[in-house]
Amino acid sequence: MEMNGFTLLIGSAVIFLIAYVVYGSWLAKQWGIDPKRKTPAETQKDGIDYLPTKPAVLLGHHFSSIAGAGPIVGPITAAVFGWVPVTLWIIVGSVFFGGVHDYGSLVASLRHKGKSIGQIIEANIGERAKILFAIFAWITLLVVIAAFANIVAATFVANPSAGTSSLLFILLAVAFGLLVYRTGISLFLGTVLGLIGMAAAFYIGHIFPIVLSKDMWLLIMMGYIFVASIAPVWILLQPRDYLNSFLLYLMIIAAFLGICFYQPTMEISPFVGFDLGHGQWLFPVLFVTVACGAISGFHSLVSSGTSSKQLDNEKNAKLIGYGSMLIEGLLAICAIISVAYVAADKLPALLKAGGPVNAFSQGTATFMTALGLDFNLSKEFVALTISAFALTTLDTATRLGRFIFQELVTRPVESRNGGKEQPIAAFLGNRYVATAITIALAWYMSVGSYLTIWPIFGTANQMLAALSLLAIAAWLRKENRKTFMVTIPMYFMFAVTFCSLGQLIYANLGKNWLIVGISAGQAVLSAALFIEAYRVFSNDKGQIPSNLKAQNQE
Repeated sequence: MEMNGFTLLIGSAVIFLIAYVVYGSWLAKQWGIDPKRKTPAETQKDGIDYLPTKPAVLLGHHFSSIAGAGPIVGPITAAVFGWVPVTLWIIVGSVFFGGVHDYGSLVASLRHKGKSIGQIIEANIGERAKILFAIFAWITLLVVIAAFANIVAATFVANPSAGTSSLLFILLAVAFGLLVYRTGISLFLGTVLGLIGMAAAFYIGHIFPIVLSKDMWLLIMMGYIFVASIAPVWILLQPRDYLNSFLLYLMIIAAFLGICFYQPTMEISPFVGFDLGHGQWLFPVLFVTVACGAISGFHSLVSSGTSSKQLDNEKNAKLIGYGSMLIEGLLAICAIISVAYVAADKLPALLKAGGPVNAFSQGTATFMTALGLDFNLSKEFVALTISAFALTTLDTATRLGRFIFQELVTRPVESRNGGKEQPIAAFLGNRYVATAITIALAWYMSVGSYLTIWPIFGTANQMLAALSLLAIAAWLRKENRKTFMVTIPMYFMFAVTFCSLGQLIYANLGKNWLIVGISAGQAVLSAALFIEAYRVFSNDKGQIPSNLKAQNQE
């Protein structure tokens, strides 16, 4: 079956648009979105984490943070099963799984004063469940940082100009933040100056590329995310994500138009089979490999960890939560088209040279030549764009990891200390120390190949999605609202991830004890949390136990 990439892209875009208008609006009605209700960004404004932000800026931050390299790496890696199952899962997953998950996480956090998913679990399931989730989420974030740092470093080695321009973008973001938030110039003028600066940075990176080893790039990135995760959001996180979003939008538009004009055909097989051997079964491997292109637990941490603290009006929650996931789904469709076209004779060499991002850059740059653009410059631009917003995922993941680690270690001591923290807890909970511990462990895991980390990332990420859906369901049940739009994806993701964890443990026994240990730990934590939730769900009339009522009244 031969398929034109243009037809596939247009068809997917139409489906996503209809889903946004129809299903997204239905979800907003079911969840009681109220534009008149004040958001946590307004009621708890502190200028550091809570800050009312214009929708265009927040969309840039949120989308750049959740996208990263996931919608590129996942679909390309999963293409071994054929382009049809990958495409179907991207579409169905984005609309009914990932979109619901992201949107629901954002709304649930808004209803809990901008609190994280872990704190939402505490309010609706219990303190013990919150601790279990926090441990799981922190471990998952370590894997996220390790996986994306590894991928970005490999991209910078293959495309030194992209690494050079990315370093310049960091300095540019700081300048943008100071201009807009401290000197008072308009967002429009700041944006114009920022875009000019980005063009200059791209040119400088092209002319004077810095060539470094992969290990050196990893160290540089670890230093950057340390600073970015502790700095106020207005000086680096928001400006960088906002400016990078223009790169991403431009790349998506260029890829979209390139596919329209180039008219590529899908050269790889539409469907290879259910069992590829060596433990590669379509279920569950496909659903944990595509990851961010369809649903990602990391997104719930972004929605509830940073975006809910910056949303200026509830009416914009659909755009930020549901809309961003659909845009990411469209990017994943572009990725599968690019790899399906170049796979016939170039894909193995491209993957070996620079990983999935390099393969995507090659395919997309080829399509962009139909617009009269130079191939080499286009490839540099695409590699720069992917690595730029992968870095935004890194700094956001590190900030979230710091939040969760601090929550875990700074629990008050009720006896002898009058509710004050113990000295060791205060030390570990210091934002500098918490950040350093998180980064050090992630750096240790990042050394090696992304192929070693990605299976752990995919499974941990999708289990986190299942647990986040569980938290949303618990909140909706407590509010006496419908839960089926959340529980159906939740049960499916639990089935996928428990099967995948079992496969990972069995395949790595006696070979890679790190994967075995992490997978076994995740399985135990997830099972324990599921049991805690079942205890609450099975209570008569959906009422939460008296001990939780007392907690909520406090």
